[in-house]
Amino acid sequence: MTSQELFDFDKNFGKKIAGTDEAGRGPAAGGVFAAAVCFEEVTDGLIKDLAILNDSKKLSSKKRESIYDVIKNNTLNKIVCVEVEEIEKINILNASLKAMKLACDEIVKNSDVLVLVDGNKLIKDFAYPQKFLIKGDSKSASIAAASILAKVSRDRYMQRLHEEFPMYNWAKNAGYLTREHIEAIDKHGLCKYHRPSFLRKHFEKC
Repeated sequence: MTSQELFDFDKNFGKKIAGTDEAGRGPAAGGVFAAAVCFEEVTDGLIKDLAILNDSKKLSSKKRESIYDVIKNNTLNKIVCVEVEEIEKINILNASLKAMKLACDEIVKNSDVLVLVDGNKLIKDFAYPQKFLIKGDSKSASIAAASILAKVSRDRYMQRLHEEFPMYNWAKNAGYLTREHIEAIDKHGLCKYHRPSFLRKHFEKC
């Protein structure tokens, strides 16, 4: 879909839209991020500036970075990280939904706003109207924008963690269990940023 079609999709709901998405459910290290985004005013110029807007997974890192500030500076938005300790306590699905709730709570203050949640789950204990949207990051401008804020923010965060623990090469693998990452874990063990529950099966094989 073009950026115009993404914005038209949101417009067709006939009310103000906030989109939310997460980044970092799959990796075995680092927190999970979520962002909430509301375009309060959409101009032709903004649609042009966001011509490459799409699901963050379909854009290169360079392209995501190129529109990150455009989204940040032209929307009502919030980015939240739920860290590893919380993920291990409540599991990754609940941690992802909690991150989305915390982000939405910051920008949604009344029932005039409809929250579009990427995926097939609704946010738990959320006071305002919401609708889940499977593959919403490739349909809705607000969700696509949220996916980019969450993804770029998490990538930058993993770069910082990489500087603290360079042996895992998180700058490249972002915490996903690549062969290189698994070999580093076998050699160096786990650090405080790993998610032990994600590695249980690996260690059972050892």
